[in-house]
Amino acid sequence: MTGTAATPLLRIDGLEVTFQTYRGPVTAVRSAGFSVGAGEMVGLVGESGSGKTMTARAVLGLLPPGGRVTAGAITFDGRDVVAADAAALASMRGAGVAMVFQNAKASLNPSMRIGDQIGAALRAHRGADRGAAAAGAVDLLRKVQIQRPEERARAYPHELSGGMCQRAAVAMALACGPKLLIADEPTTGLDVTTGTEMMNLLAEIRDSDHLAVMTITHDLGMVARYCDRMVVMSDGRVVEEGTVLQVFEEPRHEYTAMLLEQTIGSARFHAARERAAAEARS
Repeated sequence: MTGTAATPLLRIDGLEVTFQTYRGPVTAVRSAGFSVGAGEMVGLVGESGSGKTMTARAVLGLLPPGGRVTAGAITFDGRDVVAADAAALASMRGAGVAMVFQNAKASLNPSMRIGDQIGAALRAHRGADRGAAAAGAVDLLRKVQIQRPEERARAYPHELSGGMCQRAAVAMALACGPKLLIADEPTTGLDVTTGTEMMNLLAEIRDSDHLAVMTITHDLGMVARYCDRMVVMSDGRVVEEGTVLQVFEEPRHEYTAMLLEQTIGSARFHAARERAAAEARS
C-alpha cells in the first residue's frame, strides 16, 4: 500500500449533489464520504447511476448544468473546494486535480493536433513558450508509452486508435503536474489487452510520480489487481470503504456482496485476490 487515509490528499464528508429538474429536485449523491491519500490508488466502484461520476465532478467543480453541491464538504490538499470561487477552481484543476473522462477520443478536440492540445495545457498552466510546449508534448507522449511520439504529436484524434487517444488524454492530464488523477472508466471501449496496458501505465505513473489515482469503474477484477483501497457506491451513497483485501474477504454490505458474487467466477478476480493477500502478508 502506498497511500494513507490518515493524512488524506482528498477528503469528502457528507457530500450531497442535487439537480433541479422540471419534476423537482433530484439527489444524485447522498451523504457520501471517503478519502484518497497521496500516492494511493483508490477504486470507486458501483453500477451505472450509483453516483460515482457525479462525485468526481463535484471534486473538480464541474457538475453538469442544473447540478450543485447542496450539503457536505470537499477538501483537497487543505483547500475547501465547495467554497472556492471560479478562479480558485480553475487554478486547482490541472495543477491540483486532473480528470481523464470516459471515451477519451470524444473528449479531445477533433480539430487540433494531439501535440498542440497537450502543448496548450503546458502553456496555460506552466508558462511554457511555444517551442518548450511542443517539446514537452512529445516528452509526455513518450511518458505514456506512445510509439513514435514525434509523429503522433502531429496527428489528429481521428487518426489514432482508442487506446492511443486514451494515452494522449492521460498525457494531457499529466501536463500540469497534478497531485490527483481521476480516471473515469479508463478501460471502457478498449479490448482486454489494451485495457490492461492502460491500467499498467496508470500504476507505473502512480509509482514514479507519487501520484494519487482515483479510478471510477465497475470492474472489480481490475480494482483487485491495481487498487490499494476501494469505495463502493450504491444509489448515491457510499455503502462500504476499506482495503481491497478487507472488502473482498469480509464485505459488510449486501450490495458489495452482490457485486462480488457476480465477479467471483472470474479467474482474474482470484489471481488478483491472491496478489492482495500476498502483499498484505509481506
